[in-house]
Amino acid sequence: MTALAPYLSAFLLEHLPRERKASPHTTDAYANSFKLLVCFAATRLRVKPFQIEIEQLDVPMILAFLEHIESDRGNTARTRNARLAAIHSFFRFLEYRLVSSLDQACRIHAIPMKKADEALASYLTRDELLALLDAPVRDTMSGVRDRAMLHLAFAAALRVSELVTLRIDQLDQQTMSSVQVMGKGRRERVLPLWKETATTLRIWLAVRQKNGDPELFLNAAGHAMTRSGFEYVLSKHAVTAAHRQPSIATKRVTPHILRHTCAIHTLQATKDIRKVSLWLGHASLQSTEIYLRADPNAKLEALAVMAPPMITPGRFRPPDKLLAMLRQAGQTKNYVG
Repeated sequence: MTALAPYLSAFLLEHLPRERKASPHTTDAYANSFKLLVCFAATRLRVKPFQIEIEQLDVPMILAFLEHIESDRGNTARTRNARLAAIHSFFRFLEYRLVSSLDQACRIHAIPMKKADEALASYLTRDELLALLDAPVRDTMSGVRDRAMLHLAFAAALRVSELVTLRIDQLDQQTMSSVQVMGKGRRERVLPLWKETATTLRIWLAVRQKNGDPELFLNAAGHAMTRSGFEYVLSKHAVTAAHRQPSIATKRVTPHILRHTCAIHTLQATKDIRKVSLWLGHASLQSTEIYLRADPNAKLEALAVMAPPMITPGRFRPPDKLLAMLRQAGQTKNYVG
């Protein structure tokens, strides 16, 4: 029997950040997945987490864990697949370091991903977006920061991880005309900034703490804004914006909805899915096609250029030759002599 803790520590602290050069977000996501798995296995086995052994994480245990996060925690199939991907990655790591686990790893690799429903991307209309961007007050330091965060998150279509890790030196501080973003998969892109966005950033930089962390957006303690911190800020201002636009209350306003909103509005303005993909930093157009399905204008334009089929209503009347053939085929020959 082999203890899990040493190998799991080596996987998270050495293999991912050093050998694979995975981003801190990937490491955090994997660590959270194993935190859930270890807690579930410890409860099921009635042992302490550090006492769990690798052999105890067999296929029945992994399947029970996946069922647990869907049924008990209410996670979607997409989240379930993300947890399973972390487990698969760990057992690939074990294959070359623990020969005795090779058969166990092969069995766990055989656990398939579950098909997930692809829902339409939710986004805000123009009026809803303006109400949300105008929700933060202008006479407080936190209001100035929140206004700059919302404007930049929408204008640059930033993921929340890209927003909270953005540093001051990634801005063109002389002209405030562009921002350099390190995106998912270590793909770097440079995006121009609108005048309104640049103005809100200048106002924020004028009041921002000078001795805080190097990140652009800081909390009250002078540390970098966290994901949960931005989620709280966004939900707070969404409640305020709902007083001006009640339709916002019917939508689930998440940090990613600003990215979806930017994509939809860019698609409607340019009518070019390739430009949307370039703006969002997608690796392929396949990731951007969800916005074609969500945009009703694309369907209306396709419908406008299509001519309806010119079919004259009436009853079908077959030609005489067809009737003759049918009569001949329907005649039964009498073979009784």
